[in-house]
Amino acid sequence: MKIKDILSTLESIAPPYLQESYDNAGLIVGDPEAAVTGVLFCLDSTEAVVNEAVEKGCNLVVAHHPIVFRGLKRLNGANYVERTVMQAIRQNVAIYAIHTNLDNVYHLGVNAKIAENLGLTNTRILAPKPGQVDIGAGLLGELPTPVPEMEFLQNVKKSLRTSCVRHTAFRGKAVRTVAVCGGSGSFLLPEALRAGADAFVTADFKYHEFFDAEGKLVIADIGHFESEQFTIELLHDIVREKFPTFALHLTEVNTNPVFYL
Repeated sequence: MKIKDILSTLESIAPPYLQESYDNAGLIVGDPEAAVTGVLFCLDSTEAVVNEAVEKGCNLVVAHHPIVFRGLKRLNGANYVERTVMQAIRQNVAIYAIHTNLDNVYHLGVNAKIAENLGLTNTRILAPKPGQVDIGAGLLGELPTPVPEMEFLQNVKKSLRTSCVRHTAFRGKAVRTVAVCGGSGSFLLPEALRAGADAFVTADFKYHEFFDAEGKLVIADIGHFESEQFTIELLHDIVREKFPTFALHLTEVNTNPVFYL
């Protein structure tokens, strides 16, 4: 089996054309015609992850975030991006990223995984692409029964395995309709408000952006890594369904660069 066979399986779920114009998803390092010895799934491809891949006999790293996001003008090891690419080339490890194209998928996408963990039902795309129903950003769903705001946030903290939830003031109303967006989702706040969401679970809200909720919903900022950590399992499951006996591994490296005291 070749590297391109693994990539074809992933792209059957999240075609490259679905990625945003600013993104750099796809095969970043490596030869798609090379035989694949094993696959390591991660959120971020770093030097440590490449080394882990080598230790586990994997010559393909499938990451959510592209290690090369902007153009590289030099490869001299000046930063972690250059060092990771150099290490991958040196060790003959391919690196593939499946980013906003996976974010924009409905049924098996990043946000569907978050909604599943939160127990949301009757889900739909929060901000569909023009003329589309199942393609777009964010997800909107409902809890089986309304719950108090504190209980909802406690469940978010537990089910999404985060040690910290930054949130806006409680409104004194129950939470039933919930909007979610893995990663940086503040751009979807207007859509969440228009949809009548009681809460919006996402990450990377800036200080002044919290004011924009204007008491109409509860913003729950759980952290970028935390909101997307289940993507690793999602990618693993997609490939395992097609190749159930192949060597597939979840990274054991915690690539979250943010720590909480």
